[in-house]
Amino acid sequence: MGRSESSCDVPCAALRYLGIRGIRCYDSHKGPVVFRHREHMQRLHDSAKIYRFPVSQSVDELMEACREVIRTNNLTSAYIRPLVFVGDVGMGVNPPPGYNTDVIIAAFPWGAYLGAEALEQGIDAMVSSWNRAAPNTIPTAAKAGGNYLSSLLVGSEARRHGYQEGIALDVNGYISEGAGENLFEVKDGVLFTPPFTSSALPGITRDAIIKLAKDLGIEVREQVLSRESLYLADEVFMSGTAAEITPVRSVDGIQVGTGRRGPVTKRIQEAFFGLFTGETEDKWGWLDPVSK
Repeated sequence: MGRSESSCDVPCAALRYLGIRGIRCYDSHKGPVVFRHREHMQRLHDSAKIYRFPVSQSVDELMEACREVIRTNNLTSAYIRPLVFVGDVGMGVNPPPGYNTDVIIAAFPWGAYLGAEALEQGIDAMVSSWNRAAPNTIPTAAKAGGNYLSSLLVGSEARRHGYQEGIALDVNGYISEGAGENLFEVKDGVLFTPPFTSSALPGITRDAIIKLAKDLGIEVREQVLSRESLYLADEVFMSGTAAEITPVRSVDGIQVGTGRRGPVTKRIQEAFFGLFTGETEDKWGWLDPVSK
């Protein structure tokens, strides 16, 4: 079904209650591959479980549906957006017992989220006045449509002030994450990233970066990070399915390191993108061929 053929009843719960994922398909040396496909679909199931959304399709069935969408649309490189939504259950906030969910999968070409040049040149970011919600208010382990209203505020505030992206603090004033990305710092050759207790999303790309960095012999520490650590870091970068690995050259107008992509960031980028050229061995089994 194309976009022009899709429809939705205006008061339906799908416009209010939905779980989402963002997944990338890369044109690789093996042909089109979905990056960490199983982990993404398991996360979709986990998010639905947290919000009590029943999902009738198995992880394997959802994976095959994604592959079929990519094949049908003759895509070799794409951003994939699975949506789990509640059907017609009325206008209340409590769906009745025994309700069902539906799944829609969209796929479309999409380049670098923050611009292709940003992957090398970096971006300018600011710390937002909007904090991430406490873990006992909105579950950070779940990805749902409503969670992104906070991201909208963080990102739009940054752009209004002339920055490409915003950074949110947690309720205690420590670094949480970017508007739509996890965040990493490099200091004296050590890679740091905020813990999940700082309301950071347990990102699948974040996890891949940690594994790649350790494989490269880079020490990784997950710990609470202060705002000023961003100013004093040798390197800062953001990560995510959309953002991939994007360097940050300044925060709040203060230059980070040399103001250019740093050597550790570059090594991790090369290892990450090397997965799709064959230069990095996929020893973790992260590449799922679309053709199978």
